[in-house]
Amino acid sequence: MRKLIFLSLLACAFGATAVAQESLGSVTIGRSVMADGKPLAAGTYQVRLTAAQPQPAVPGQQLERWVEFLQNGQTRGREVASVVPDADLAQIAKGPKPGRNAARVELLKGNEYLRVWINRNGSSYLLHLPVGG
Repeated sequence: MRKLIFLSLLACAFGATAVAQESLGSVTIGRSVMADGKPLAAGTYQVRLTAAQPQPAVPGQQLERWVEFLQNGQTRGREVASVVPDADLAQIAKGPKPGRNAARVELLKGNEYLRVWINRNGSSYLLHLPVGG
């Protein structure tokens, strides 16, 4: 009986993860960057939001989620995105934001980081990828 309960819980956990993944759209990264400490080549990627949150979760910290960069259906890299509701965006991010359900990729001052900013369904997903690799 315990084994049956464990397998049911395991199936529910995997099912919840699959449902929680959603496409945030497509971005073109014009230079090699580092994502999660690993090289990510220049190219066009589908960005997919996962259900996974980075560990350890700090109480009071803004929401963060892992996203995956996919090409031809295969994950080529992943990174943590800060998730900011549009109502809080003015307090955190400066400059022009991407349009509704659009993305903006820009090299930040000093050419050390590439910011991938995706606006999707009332939230912004901000990723800061070190240049190089």
